[in-house]
Amino acid sequence: MRILLINPNTSAHVTDLVAGHVRTQLDGRAELRAVTGRFGARYIASRAAAAIAGHAALDALAEHGSDCDAVYLACFGDPGLLALRELSRVPVVGMAEAACREAAARGRFGIVTGGGAWEPMLREFVAALGLSDALAALRTVAPSGGAIASDPDAALAMLVEACRACVASGSETVILGGAGLAGLATRIASQVAVPIICSVEAGTRAVLAAAGRSDSAWFRPDPVESVGLAPALAARLMDS
Repeated sequence: MRILLINPNTSAHVTDLVAGHVRTQLDGRAELRAVTGRFGARYIASRAAAAIAGHAALDALAEHGSDCDAVYLACFGDPGLLALRELSRVPVVGMAEAACREAAARGRFGIVTGGGAWEPMLREFVAALGLSDALAALRTVAPSGGAIASDPDAALAMLVEACRACVASGSETVILGGAGLAGLATRIASQVAVPIICSVEAGTRAVLAAAGRSDSAWFRPDPVESVGLAPALAARLMDS
């Protein structure tokens, strides 16, 4: 089984962090190929950066996805997820969607992530999933996920405080969201009164379940010509 992990920002450090965490979970059950966005923001912390990341994710799929059994979009917020599903011939799992659906299956949930701009973006995302009624709280901390990945120890206390605030608002589980926060759920779990879901781990569970599944029923767009795209992506648009 071969899984393509796409980090649609341009931080190779975050790609390595997430890939290492995912490989530990896979424990030899699948081969992982991890790729970093070829262009765009170092870390996604705005709508503009997220829009560019969606293009970078499509570019990565076209370049590297020909022989995979599933695709893991490893970015909380899932930029370009539905477009990836249009062009992919295998299942595509988004980190944020997987974490939110897993949490909602347990009851009302909270989300904690890095970067203040994510709050309205994630509320819209959860609404698009039809899970707004299950979202009890959403808290952001000031450092971006990229900054947290660079110095996780400095963020632990504020992440604990944000998770506790979610619990006080009625959350029965809390998602620690973001590729840059991989592995931190375990470090703070004992300090929070409800289960903490690591978004990276939730996405890995979902992609393992999806790998090899036929998604031929998904909509396939008509072929379209393009200008200025990388050759692999232009070819995929013509062959969709």
